[in-house]
Amino acid sequence: MQDTFEVIVLIGRPAAGKSEVIDYLKKLDVETRKKRLGIGAFEEIDDFPFVWETFEIDDILSKHGKERAFTTPDYYFKDHFVWNLFIERINLEFAKKLARDPDYLKKTTAIVEFARGGENAFKEAFDLLSDEILERAGIVYIKVSYEESCRKNRRRFDPKQADSILYHSLPDDKMEFYYRENDWDKLAKGDDGHISIKGHSVPFSIFHNEPEVTDKPEELGAALEDVFARLRKRMQEKAKAQT
Repeated sequence: MQDTFEVIVLIGRPAAGKSEVIDYLKKLDVETRKKRLGIGAFEEIDDFPFVWETFEIDDILSKHGKERAFTTPDYYFKDHFVWNLFIERINLEFAKKLARDPDYLKKTTAIVEFARGGENAFKEAFDLLSDEILERAGIVYIKVSYEESCRKNRRRFDPKQADSILYHSLPDDKMEFYYRENDWDKLAKGDDGHISIKGHSVPFSIFHNEPEVTDKPEELGAALEDVFARLRKRMQEKAKAQT
């Protein structure tokens, strides 16, 4: 294994702490981040900008008297497939990075980020991720309860920055509709292990963020060191099993 992760799939409920983790990583200098966490230079592939783009496109269509393509006027998705479209957009962005530079992952960690809810939501998303992502990925699941997700979702709302990664928020009715149920515990047992996805054994480690750690920079660093060290151990187990 190289000394940095190639792909981290960073997932959880809305407002679980994913964006705060990314923000913390950005504030570390590259060498410190590489030494402590196994992440040097990194780039995010987050599906939230794709989500927001669908709202903006539909608003433009409405402005010109056209039918909305993806969402209702109150911003519910018209077709469940839209969720899958976002995963395919992630696949496409990842593929383009590799096409531009075949050595991309030797120099850069790709952090794939998304939230999902529903009886089979994470499973459905995982099954759509490309083989190119899955064969290189380790999953970090930030675990919070639905109630904690709602609390933090309400807290972070800033109407002046509703399109931003750190400050976007959902109304309570959409949280209830899309995210009350969660299938993570059906897919993974324990705090560390491997999930079988389309023939790939994908390592995972859980970051417990309840009580909240992502709002305490002095504690967050140690928590991230722990979770990434555990994930690296699972990645090493996978590499050893494949030799």
